[in-house]
Parts: sequence; C-alpha cells; structure tokens
Amino acid sequence: MDFDFAIVWKYLPVLAKGAVTTVELTALAIVNGTVLGLFIALASISKNWLIRSLARFYTWLIRGTPLLLQLFVIYYGLPLQMGIKLSPFAAAVTGLSINSAAYVAEIIRAAIESIDKGQMEAARSIGMSYFQAMRRIILPQAYRRMIPPLGNEFIALLKDSSLVATISMVDLMRTAQQMYATTFRPMEIFLAAGALYLLLTTFFTVTFGHLERRLAVYE
Repeated sequence: MDFDFAIVWKYLPVLAKGAVTTVELTALAIVNGTVLGLFIALASISKNWLIRSLARFYTWLIRGTPLLLQLFVIYYGLPLQMGIKLSPFAAAVTGLSINSAAYVAEIIRAAIESIDKGQMEAARSIGMSYFQAMRRIILPQAYRRMIPPLGNEFIALLKDSSLVATISMVDLMRTAQQMYATTFRPMEIFLAAGALYLLLTTFFTVTFGHLERRLAVYE
C-alpha cells in the first residue's frame, strides 16, 4: 500500500491531544522529580552515614532497574499486594517522578560538589547554618550548572514517557497504538507520532539551549 498523507492529516489532531498529555506527564514528573531529587541529593552528601546510605541506595536501585519495571510494580503490583490502586495517570506520574528523582539527585549532587568547598566554610564561619549556606550561597551558584543536564533529563524523560502506554495511559504513544488498531496503517500513524515526538524534543532542546546561553552570561 502507498503512503497516504490524508490519513496523517486526519488523525494528526487526535495524536496532538496525546502529545499534550505527554508533555503534561513529563512536566509534572520533572517538577516532582526535582523536588524529591533535591532532598535525595542533600541526603547523599550528608555526614550522617545512615541518611547518606539510604539516599545512595535509592539512586542505585532506581537507576539500576528499568522504568518499565517500576511502572508495572506501581500500577499492577501495588493493587494486588498492598491494595493501593492508582489511576493510569497517577501511576504514570508517580513512576516517572520516582525514576526522574534518582537521576536529578545525581545532577544536583554533582553541581553542589562542583562549588568550591571554601565557600561553605566561609559561610559557616560567619554564623550561617548548613541549610542557610546551602540556600543562600551554594544552590544559587549550582543551579546554573544544572541546566544542561536537567535539560537532557527532561528530553530523555519525554521520550521514555512513551512506556506509560503499557499501563493504559492514553498519551501520544497509546493514542498512536489505538489509531493503528482502527486503521491498520502503521506507517502513517507511527511516522506522524514520531514527527510529533521529534517536534517536541527539538522545541525543548532549543529552549534549554537558549536558557543555558542566557545563564552563561552571568556565570
């Protein structure tokens, strides 16, 4: 069968709605992951060995297991074993957030440790507490160094979010699968979905690149 552009144009608006859901999932996951990742990063450099060990165990466990497995545990495992039933959207956001937090924690930890240790010592010498020094001195400098890897994490998560289709979450990938099931035109449907993913990743790549260059002026 020949490639039919009419099918692409017919189903593009439906696929675009799925793309909006994909962006929403990714945005929520990266926000939640950044907040959780900040606490994990601070815990991973704590002087308390127990807190440090727990934080590093978390990053080791999450980064060492597939995202798909984590989604299955949350969506299928929790209801059967613990009676905790989540909607596909809630399970998707939870799984993506937990996964993202492990990677973001390492990004934040590396950025914090790249700041000269003398600055923390200087802040403590003038009477600041550890958390005051972090909030006022260290983190404001470190966040500029986080932008490039955080941008990469966002884009990677945007693509990895396609895995939520396996737990019945109707995102861009799930929408494409449903369209294929009704049209039996895989080339048109999946190439259109791929074009939307490419458009999204290109947009965010350019956006984060612009933000990185803007912040570099003040570095």
